[in-house]
Amino acid sequence: MKFLNKLGIYLLFIRQAFGRPEKRSVYIRGLVQEFEKLGLNSIVLVLIISFFIGAVLTLQTAYNMQNPLLPRYLIGYLTRETMLLEFSSTIVSLILAGKIGSNIASEIGSMRITEQIEALETMGVNSVSYLVGPKIVASFFINPILYIFSVFIGILGGLISGIISGVVNFEDFIYGLHFAFNPYYVTYSIIKSLFFAFIFTSIPAFYGYYVQGGALEVGKAGTKAVVHSSIAILTANLILTQIML
Repeated sequence: MKFLNKLGIYLLFIRQAFGRPEKRSVYIRGLVQEFEKLGLNSIVLVLIISFFIGAVLTLQTAYNMQNPLLPRYLIGYLTRETMLLEFSSTIVSLILAGKIGSNIASEIGSMRITEQIEALETMGVNSVSYLVGPKIVASFFINPILYIFSVFIGILGGLISGIISGVVNFEDFIYGLHFAFNPYYVTYSIIKSLFFAFIFTSIPAFYGYYVQGGALEVGKAGTKAVVHSSIAILTANLILTQIML
């Protein structure tokens, strides 16, 4: 019953987040700020992690393909499939849930305990729409872009590590990238990234908004937000994969 009660409060919270803002200019300004905080401040982390994961995937795939009957172009193929289907959508979203989610929960939670949210509501402002709406909308644009960058950089990292280590040559790797390519996988992964973006912004915002107490509770809310966001992302990944594939 406690879970259903919290779920109901969360759904009402989301309804408020997508409510009509009082001033469109203020909403747009907040949206631009969220593009910077959610996107520009995360892109370096995503690119670094993607590059090294792509490099490691190529090397591990090569070292597990010692059978001479297996063609070397499968190294590029498997690197592409892993980055395209799972890593750049799901794993990157889990990383962002830790980085962005904790920041959102802490930011909104700090506003709650310092009574800034109450001040907004006293002025007649829809505080949920004002604070949370721009974050969710910005993440809808940012996360698919980060996904595309992650795939590209991960494959590039795999190509560079494969050539430098000598486990695969350029022609075989590029052939593997084109081999049996299914464009639907890109659509599938972008749709997943949209769901994940909603999860790792809305759940931390929910925990931050309803935090009670002091600074210690803000920290606990941030931890809960990251844990529950990660569980929700993995659950959504399972469901979407079952439905779409």
